[in-house]
Amino acid sequence: MAKPELLAPAGDMERLKMAVLYGADAVYLAGMSFGMRSFAGNFSPEELPEAVRYAHAHGVKVHVTVNTMPRGNELPALPAHLELLNDCGVDALIIADLGVFRMAEKYAPRCERHVSTQVSIANAACASAWYDLGAKRVVLARELSLEEIRVIRQNTPPGLEIETFAHGAMCVSYSGRCLLSNYMTGRDSNRGACAQPCRYQYALMEEKRPGEFFPVFEDEKGTYIMNSRDMCMIDHIAELMDAGVDCLKIEGRAKSAYYAAIVTGAYRHAIDAVVAGQPLDPVWRDEVEHVSHRHYSTGFFFGLPGQYYQNSRYIRQWQVCAIVTECDAEGNATLSLRNKFAAGEPVELVGPDFKPISFPAPMMQNMDGNELTQPRNPQMLFRMRLPKQAPAFSILRHAVELSAE
Repeated sequence: MAKPELLAPAGDMERLKMAVLYGADAVYLAGMSFGMRSFAGNFSPEELPEAVRYAHAHGVKVHVTVNTMPRGNELPALPAHLELLNDCGVDALIIADLGVFRMAEKYAPRCERHVSTQVSIANAACASAWYDLGAKRVVLARELSLEEIRVIRQNTPPGLEIETFAHGAMCVSYSGRCLLSNYMTGRDSNRGACAQPCRYQYALMEEKRPGEFFPVFEDEKGTYIMNSRDMCMIDHIAELMDAGVDCLKIEGRAKSAYYAAIVTGAYRHAIDAVVAGQPLDPVWRDEVEHVSHRHYSTGFFFGLPGQYYQNSRYIRQWQVCAIVTECDAEGNATLSLRNKFAAGEPVELVGPDFKPISFPAPMMQNMDGNELTQPRNPQMLFRMRLPKQAPAFSILRHAVELSAE
């Protein structure tokens, strides 16, 4: 089995660096327009070349989303955007609209063209048709089973790469084509502004009983469309590889740098373990439980994903305390504060290529050398002795219950 590419989200430069350093083979991101995540940080025309240079310097490819369905009045701005991506050295464009796909061939000839999951490719005929039009890769519909993916792989040209989502949130829609957000809030999910109304808490109100609310219950037969679970396929990497998947994609460009680091690192170790013929170390399996997530499922790969009926809240049980900026061989480190913590509290240190280390936080120092019990100001730099040398972008975290009540 060929080793699949690990494709990680990069909502901004910090998240890109985290994904790269924690083991991504490629990252996907967006410019300031024509991308499906308006609320990710995204990259300005000045930042895009820097992002590509950084990724390429670490042997990592850059895919850029151009996957909105643009209106006619937006098309005049598209050629310049595509030319910018082409000139930056972007490796691939992720495209959903056929017109954009054809324009990319003209204005970004150096970039591979990948067909977005927004296109809902669910069979070999459709995948092959896109290949005939010039697609290098297709991102399959999220609703496909593992066996359906296997059949598509067996009946498509060998030169066509197959990509599928392996981890992250699952939209309540057909491969991301959601109508709820636009209808309820005026924010179009297909243009990057999803308000996530499928995550709201709902109740019924009968017109003759104003102000009297009846809860909406979910069971195995009803209203499940309003509460999708997150996907997690870390235990099934071998099955995905055996089905012929060339690229495993982690959802989450709008999620935190911490999420990008931890989930990318976990899947990096999972893929490498399968390739080496080794079982996945439970430590790395447990890491996906250390990020904000909803109850996990295996998506549609083995049948319907099922639902979690008690609530639609996120599980948040860990918080970033600080990020390492530099550290010497003895563990004397400078860190940047993200959330308050105090000396004596139990904390964990996790880095790009070492297992989490638990230890009580020692006394710290400010940058003037004065003793510090509790750093308080966001982004402030402080000094701390770590239990080992840790590279830049290693993370200090602590357990804390942040799940919504």
